[in-house]
Amino acid sequence: MRPDANLETRPSARPTVHALVRRLGGGSSLLVGILVLVVVVQLLTTPAFGRWANISNILMQNSIIGIVACGMFLMILLGGFDLSVGAVGALTSTLAAALIVDVGTPVGVVVAIAAGLGVGALNGAFVALLGMSPFVVTLGTQSVVLGALFVATQAKPVYGVPPEITSFGLGRVAGIPIVTLVFAVVVVLVWAMLRYTRFGHHIYAVGGNPEAARLAGVSTTWVTIGTYAIGGTLAALAGVLLLTQTGIGQPAAATTWPLAAIAAVVVGGVPLSGGTGKISAVVLGTFLLGVIANALNLNGVSSYWQPAVTGAVILVAVGIDSYQRKRRASR
Repeated sequence: MRPDANLETRPSARPTVHALVRRLGGGSSLLVGILVLVVVVQLLTTPAFGRWANISNILMQNSIIGIVACGMFLMILLGGFDLSVGAVGALTSTLAAALIVDVGTPVGVVVAIAAGLGVGALNGAFVALLGMSPFVVTLGTQSVVLGALFVATQAKPVYGVPPEITSFGLGRVAGIPIVTLVFAVVVVLVWAMLRYTRFGHHIYAVGGNPEAARLAGVSTTWVTIGTYAIGGTLAALAGVLLLTQTGIGQPAAATTWPLAAIAAVVVGGVPLSGGTGKISAVVLGTFLLGVIANALNLNGVSSYWQPAVTGAVILVAVGIDSYQRKRRASR
């Protein structure tokens, strides 16, 4: 089996309009949906929505979860997912804060990201070597990490981070939030890895058919461990960026990250079955949910409704995907 067999469908001699739309990014309809939503909110609700200050706010608020979603996307491509990304974010935010205060910024950042990589690799090892379910493994890891973190900190935030840390997290370059630029770099790196590296091709191959990939000579064990390690590393990076925005290491932070990251990937049109999907879908899914949340806030809708709206969007997205796959299978 060719490692890149699942990257994209080969075009026919006379491609249809639908095929062309899919090849132009796979997220064209979602992009149109976001633009329509933006126009509707701008015309029918508050004019403050379309101002650059608010758009910049949407970018800043959703770039961190977008980074987490990039890692979740890789694990979903592989046919799994990670429920411990929120715990990793809380751990690395708190660990980085403590080390920055006591040792220094470079050490704090490096150790925190290394901790996320380690947790992710451990998750991958349990899944690959012991054949355990990703749900069980990552749920267990989440509980262990949070429990140890709460015991170590007595569930108290860590203060004392230098102010220049928050000037980075809340800063802008040419009006664009710095965290959004970091998100853009992560997206480009993930795209390049999936498109141009053997490891990226192997992720698609293992997600599409693990047994066929193994018979083709792919080391499914190391691909799985490596993919979960990358997911943990990106969650750790997001935790450090969260610290740069708040200036406080919070053991109870990032509790919504797993659901939000999975939602961004699924809403973007990436199937949970694995083996297919594009990083552009993750970007669009992230900002679609961000636009919805922002519109609800600007119109005075209670924040308690936002998880319900997110859940409804997930159900609709997964339902549409399942319906389309059944239609294709019946042809």
